[in-house]
Formats: sequence, structure tokens, C-alpha cells
Amino acid sequence: MNLLLHRTYLKEGTNGVLFYKGKFLGFTIELPWLENKRSISCIPEGVYQLKPRFSEKFKHHLLLKNVPKRSLILIHPANDAKKELRGCIAPVSSITGIGKGLSSKIIFQKIVSLCHQAFERKETITLTIKS
Repeated sequence: MNLLLHRTYLKEGTNGVLFYKGKFLGFTIELPWLENKRSISCIPEGVYQLKPRFSEKFKHHLLLKNVPKRSLILIHPANDAKKELRGCIAPVSSITGIGKGLSSKIIFQKIVSLCHQAFERKETITLTIKS
């Protein structure tokens, strides 16, 4: 299973559109591109394997594997990239500004459910990020 994230880079943040099999899943928000600097930049474009992860803070969410020079890059809910993200990706139902969106938990649950069904089928899940 492959998800595609098509990004638009802006000075204040990064907005994206997420697709599965060519169909729109939702939007994404991220920090701006600042040369992959930890905690203040979105991650580089590329293909990343997704794995399920659980924490008390985010409950069931997704982890991106093998991100160059970074660790614990997650897909988790957030509505304001600068206030709530440290390099992670947040799906949102609608974009309200640069790096800002609404109803993150709703679209996040849809994506996690889709991925967990694939995990149960023992499928490899990848996320391709490009501009």
C-alpha cells in the first residue's frame, strides 16, 4: 500500500494533499523546509515505510522509518504546525492557513484505520513525499 503526499512549500510552513490510489484522503500540515533541521523543519522528500506505533499521548498513530538524520517522525493529529509539531506530519480535514488546519482528529482516524487494515493483511505501507 502506498500513500502519496504532494507538498507545497511556503516560508511559514508546508501544506500538502494526501492521496491513496489516486483518491483524495485529506490535507496535511507541516513545519517549513529548513534544511531538515531537527524539531524546526519538515523532513526531506522521499519514500518512507510506515509502522504502527502507540503512545499515551497520541494513542495509535504512525511512525515513519529511516528518515535521514531524524528519529520519531510521526503522523499524528495537530491543527497548528508551529505550535504542535516538531518535524511530524499532521493530517487535517481542511487548510485554514499556512501550516494550519481544522478537524485533524477526524481525518487522522480515517488514515490510521486504513493503515491498520493493511497492517492486518501483512502489507508493507509506504508514504511517498514529493512536491
